[in-house]
Amino acid sequence: MVITKPCMAVLLEVISISLSIFCSNGVMGSSSSPPPPSQFPAMFVFGDSLVDVGNNNYLDSLAKSNYLPYGIDFDGGPTGRFCNGKTIIDFLGELLGLPPLPAFAATFSTAGDILSGVNYASAAAGILEDSGKNLVYFKPAGAEFFEHLEPVEEADGWQGIEAALHRLGLRKFLLAGVGPLGCIPNQLATGLAPPGECLTFVNEMVQVFNMQLKSLVDQLNTNPTDHTVFVYGNTYGAFTQILNNPDSYGFVATDRGCCGVGKNRGLITCLPIVTPCSNRDEYIFWDAYHPTQAFNKIVAQKAYAGQPSDCYPINVQQMAEI
Repeated sequence: MVITKPCMAVLLEVISISLSIFCSNGVMGSSSSPPPPSQFPAMFVFGDSLVDVGNNNYLDSLAKSNYLPYGIDFDGGPTGRFCNGKTIIDFLGELLGLPPLPAFAATFSTAGDILSGVNYASAAAGILEDSGKNLVYFKPAGAEFFEHLEPVEEADGWQGIEAALHRLGLRKFLLAGVGPLGCIPNQLATGLAPPGECLTFVNEMVQVFNMQLKSLVDQLNTNPTDHTVFVYGNTYGAFTQILNNPDSYGFVATDRGCCGVGKNRGLITCLPIVTPCSNRDEYIFWDAYHPTQAFNKIVAQKAYAGQPSDCYPINVQQMAEI
């Protein structure tokens, strides 16, 4: 699969974003191998279906994955993760020595321990007011869902958001860029891209967004206080490297989902009646939109211990030392 270089263009709208934020209130441990029991006291995750661990199970939403074959390779079966197994956040948490993070919505009905962090991610969430409105309806009582985030919602821009989160005790931030959406099975299934290539115009918009996000990270790191640091996760770069060199990572299928319906197994996403592929670790994409557990593990490792081209200006392991 070929990913062409983007040109500068006006970013009018990113249809789907995979922006997740990793936050930690302080630092513990070192970067020695093997990792210490806990290199951060806690981790808090904000994002969409790429890192959702079950919040949408509690919402009136069409965006759900709490059924087989989702979770077919996850210990315990389907949980609401949009994957065959673990997400990037699951693997990153393991590398940091943290226990699995509970879905925030689940803590209302269970005595879940959130002292080590919590996952707020919700499928179809986004940065735009209209993000996911055709898929998600929040019940009136669902206002509690975002009660803890009220200071952030009232903040003015990223500087205000940083200040609000800083007051809550958060110090370390990983802002993940958007991957090459023009290469996912759902986009390839449109037939708009030449054979063996991605949708260039979609990737160009994504790259403009990512460049702005990386620039923002530089701005936020200009006047660091209280060991506060921001890191940009180059999801696009990691994805590109794997798509252009699949053999090096053990992948054979790069342009279709393991579970889906139609062209590229991407016209309709994974349904209960669909039988997934058996060689799931050789597929980059699990369904029309989301990567497999095998892919997530590689990206998590790059974020944790990768080069500046993977995680800028430092990786998560280095961030733990600050």
